[in-house]
Amino acid sequence: MTVTLYTLDWVPEFPRGLVRDLRVRWVLEETGRPYEVATVPLEPKSDAHRQMQPFAQVPIIRDGDVTLFESGAIVLYLAEGTPLLPEAKRIEIVQWLFAALNTVEMAGMHWMQLVLAKRMPDVFGAVPDDDVIASGQRWVNSHLDAMEHQLSTRDWVFGDFSAADIIMADVLRMLGQEDLLAGRPALADYVSRATDRPAFKKAMTDHMAHWKAADMARRVTEPL
Repeated sequence: MTVTLYTLDWVPEFPRGLVRDLRVRWVLEETGRPYEVATVPLEPKSDAHRQMQPFAQVPIIRDGDVTLFESGAIVLYLAEGTPLLPEAKRIEIVQWLFAALNTVEMAGMHWMQLVLAKRMPDVFGAVPDDDVIASGQRWVNSHLDAMEHQLSTRDWVFGDFSAADIIMADVLRMLGQEDLLAGRPALADYVSRATDRPAFKKAMTDHMAHWKAADMARRVTEPL
């Protein structure tokens, strides 16, 4: 059965490559599940969108009678019954997937929000103090140091490449764009291994092509 993946109809340049529909595309490519893409408006948010996702965010999938949101939940669902979630290691893989979302990503996104607020005060409306930003960086650094130690003796977070690596590698990839992996060779190598996988490359290519097509559609519909 074909999965329907819902993402936004358009986003500006900055978040391209960061929208979490990429994780869903990745797991779909890894598992070979056929899928189609549908969109919801960036603005204004619609009642139909909120019926699928109460917070009016993406990604969302529909698979027959199943509608799911939250990238971690979707990746787990799509990985069930595949080598990405082997039964013998299931609970440990779930553990690491949650660690990626609740520990590493939470700390990293907190710090990134502070940094962006400093860079773009006109957008965020307030400039955090430098000591607040430094505190946030110490928090995320402690988690990255733990992951550097974890990945210094293994290729993947637990056993073979799994659903947990889809989330963890994507989280670390985003943090790497802010140079947070500098001086952490195990993390840099881990992200490189993950993003060198054909499934990731295909997912990223299609993800970026979606935004380029959206740009073209906007040019056609915008008045001269």
